[in-house]
Amino acid sequence: MNTIFDKWDTTEVQVDDISVERYINLKPVMLPYSGGKHARQQFNKSNQHIVERLINKMMQSEQNTGKKMTTYKIVKESFEIINKKTKENPIQILVNAIINAGPREETVRLKYGGIAVPKAVDSAPQRRVDTALKLVAEGAYKSSFKKRRPIEEALANEIIAAANYDVKSYSINKKEGKERVAKAAR
Repeated sequence: MNTIFDKWDTTEVQVDDISVERYINLKPVMLPYSGGKHARQQFNKSNQHIVERLINKMMQSEQNTGKKMTTYKIVKESFEIINKKTKENPIQILVNAIINAGPREETVRLKYGGIAVPKAVDSAPQRRVDTALKLVAEGAYKSSFKKRRPIEEALANEIIAAANYDVKSYSINKKEGKERVAKAAR
């Protein structure tokens, strides 16, 4: 029962970044529904399987709002494409993409007597995972919107590019931009 989509084994997946290891859940679960039981507490979403969290992030676009089975099929097909292109476990590629696309540093606005001053802060590991999933889903949607490329192929390309730390990837580009702004605000 350690397989996702009855194909890919989650026991062989390794999380190389120890800071986000606790927040990337790979325990066996029945996809796609957890029934929202992880939304009852504030930080309990890290107990939700990482693939289901990707499915939920893909549901937040305008076209797929509330259509869980549609996004389930999109993610399943994109995992097939990732497996064909890389000949590796797509869950491992997804984990590598999340580690690479999560910004390590961000900015906050502090007000000093009516003047807003940006200040660089380290990102929490939970926020890094959330932001990485959001950027990957956003990048896939933007690269397929009003184009002939299907969303499944766009999501697969975005995950592969983020896993390879390709700067042309939307998620890596946005991450680098956030870190550049934070570096300037130090």
